[in-house]
Amino acid sequence: MTALAAAIVDCARALDAAGLNRGASGNVSARDGEDMLVTPSAVPAVDLAPAMIARMPLAGDGGWSGPLRPSSEWRIHRDLYRARPDFGAVVHTHAPWCTALAAARRPIPPLHYMIAAFGGSEIRVAGYARYGTPDLSGAVLAAMAGRAGCLMANHGMIVGAATLARAAWLAGEMEALAQMTVQAGMAGGAHLLSEAEIAEAMAAFAGYRPEATGEGGG
Repeated sequence: MTALAAAIVDCARALDAAGLNRGASGNVSARDGEDMLVTPSAVPAVDLAPAMIARMPLAGDGGWSGPLRPSSEWRIHRDLYRARPDFGAVVHTHAPWCTALAAARRPIPPLHYMIAAFGGSEIRVAGYARYGTPDLSGAVLAAMAGRAGCLMANHGMIVGAATLARAAWLAGEMEALAQMTVQAGMAGGAHLLSEAEIAEAMAAFAGYRPEATGEGGG
């Protein structure tokens, strides 16, 4: 648990340093066998330590072990792991550009080929529900069907991936796409890629591991 918990702390701190979260906002988790490890509630990333990370059984309904209560969003993480065996890590942030679009309830359209990294031609917006509720978890699961991430109406964004490194990379890419969407709108609107062009980009992404290089496409 120690190495994985330390990796979660490192990921949370990196998200904070990149401006994707601030203070105690957002949360990070990773699958660990039949359990998940998740950041605690109300602890700023800069104050996190591996010993604070909570362990929760994926078959459970809120029970945990550890010194601190897990994030109030634990249910979304648990339900994503149950529904998506391809996910080994989940990252939720209140990244400002994503949150601005989420507040407007505007999906991210195919204005750039990097949207292919999320599994389709649009990053959807999950319907609004209060944080920590089963309704919010259900809305996120629906919006992430066949996708690696979504916006969360009037809330933020969430991504899932096989590894913490890729999940953190996807979070940064979604924020970049959200910023492009807003700024292109200010410039009169983006010319959107076609379904065929997105399909071509998705095929090119097969087997691509940008988190290993820190790069995305050419």
